[in-house]
Amino acid sequence: MKYRNKKLAWVLFGSMLLGVGSVQAQQASLELANFQEMADPTADTLSDWSNITKGLHASFVTIDKRYSKSIAPEIPLSFSQSVSGWKGERISAQLLLWTISPLSQIEVEVSDFKNSQGQSLPAHIASTHFVRYVMTDEFAGGCGHRKPEDFASSLSPDMLDNLTHFDLEAKKVRPVWVSIRIPDHARAGTYTATLRVKGKEVDTQELSLSVEVIDQVLPKPAQWGYHLDQWQHPSAVARVQGLSMWSDAHFEAMKPVMQMLADAGQKVITATMNKDPWNVQTYDPYADMITWTKQVDGSWKYDYAIFDRWVQFMMDLGIKKMINCYSIVPWNNEVHYQDAKSGQVVNVVAKPGTAIFKELWTPFLKDFVNHLRSKGWLEITNIATDERSREEMDAAFALLKEVCPELGVSYADNQKTYQRYPDSDDISIAIGHPFSAADLVDRQSRQLNTSFYICCSDGFPNQFTFSDPAESAYLAWYAEAANFDGMLRWAFNSWVANPLLDSRFRTWPAGDTYIVYPNARSSIRYERMLEGIQDYEKIQIVKKILKKKGDQRNLDRLEKAIQKLNVVERTPTWNTDLNQAKTLLRELSIQLSGS
Repeated sequence: MKYRNKKLAWVLFGSMLLGVGSVQAQQASLELANFQEMADPTADTLSDWSNITKGLHASFVTIDKRYSKSIAPEIPLSFSQSVSGWKGERISAQLLLWTISPLSQIEVEVSDFKNSQGQSLPAHIASTHFVRYVMTDEFAGGCGHRKPEDFASSLSPDMLDNLTHFDLEAKKVRPVWVSIRIPDHARAGTYTATLRVKGKEVDTQELSLSVEVIDQVLPKPAQWGYHLDQWQHPSAVARVQGLSMWSDAHFEAMKPVMQMLADAGQKVITATMNKDPWNVQTYDPYADMITWTKQVDGSWKYDYAIFDRWVQFMMDLGIKKMINCYSIVPWNNEVHYQDAKSGQVVNVVAKPGTAIFKELWTPFLKDFVNHLRSKGWLEITNIATDERSREEMDAAFALLKEVCPELGVSYADNQKTYQRYPDSDDISIAIGHPFSAADLVDRQSRQLNTSFYICCSDGFPNQFTFSDPAESAYLAWYAEAANFDGMLRWAFNSWVANPLLDSRFRTWPAGDTYIVYPNARSSIRYERMLEGIQDYEKIQIVKKILKKKGDQRNLDRLEKAIQKLNVVERTPTWNTDLNQAKTLLRELSIQLSGS
């Protein structure tokens, strides 16, 4: 959100702008499966492994920590682990493997989960993922141009791979993430499974994993109230897989990636109205979704075919609360269109408040309203902007009010714009900027959406590849504590050159541009973010039950625990406070079971 860079600006635009059916693949696809991680650049490779005995070692470890690849583990060994959750909830555990010599064909098998009454849950409710290491850097100054040599780099475990087996390197560790999806129909109780870690010419290790099923039901993601808005980036998917932009194969490749977003309760479809709204701040320019053509007689024609397909595609996945369209105020104020008379693509600077701004946007906005009305989407569509100046916003809003008052307005705000335009439909306030708690209450009373957003300037809490894992869960608890409706994050999948290996980017702390990986692979950050969102939903249900019962004592206990997380600075106790709040939520959930 913070940086403008014209590098790569026209590398891909020619192929993305006009050729709806003829666009070619941007480049050859990346190697998405058989790749090797980058070498560890730290002094950790000198770690002393002399006390580690031969063979395969395995132990459960906390999900709150990332484990360095080259450091010999000095941890209390744990061969059993207990986790708990509601019916319908997705929960996590983490296993750590290590060895002093190379081991091949290592795999982790999970048995059925069984309780003391002989009832069982099938093994497939659990999935195991070898965690892959990607290169990361450090927060340092946050936003701004970065040269890799100027920042401390290291390997960070983040990507959850889908490999069935993995070769372990000598004197290295390998985390394994265990995800368990508790079935909606599961009976309450504790179920235990055996995890078997085995491989070629090694003794099999057996560990015990118990799942406590609490007698409460988590609604489906589409029913969640938390307002998650993570901007999607279709062009990145086409590039990393070598697919033609907007082709059938491209949409097919996007489906599992965007399904992950829907599964996290995403509420907003990110759409573009003209030229890349962010002036190519990302590795891949945003491709046009609506083609503007100035016809020979001077009239305008707008092709919505791609826009319509994209919106319907996302709605079919269950994302249908809002369509946020970027941007009437793009970062460079440029608009482009095909001129039928000359056959050329014309680029125009149209700054808000100028005559050309009004001349270009007025006919489009009027036509856009009619098109949205015909599709039945007008009521959920917002014209969106991102961190624009007061003067630009004022001029843009004036035109919208004059030309298309039927359209909603959405914007990321770091200048208290919402106080000058209190009726804005959907706003997101920078997490580090002051806001009025009374304003949030007022907006909620009028059913106006208010979220917070994080970006490259926010050291904590955030979702960089070097961020503590629990920060991703903390975000939703902060939303609850500060009375926000949810969170905006500027990119779900704006992948860098090779996100499978190196999460660093030219302008922001590493990992800022994406939280999931190509081929719909999850991450520790995604899993912990989902955990926090599920907690948010559970909090609403528990509060409702407690209020119905008139149990003010426990309401006060819960609120006190939540308010400890109403902080956006890294305190010495933030992770402990989070875990204590989570423990209380579990205790209250059990106490209220069956309510």
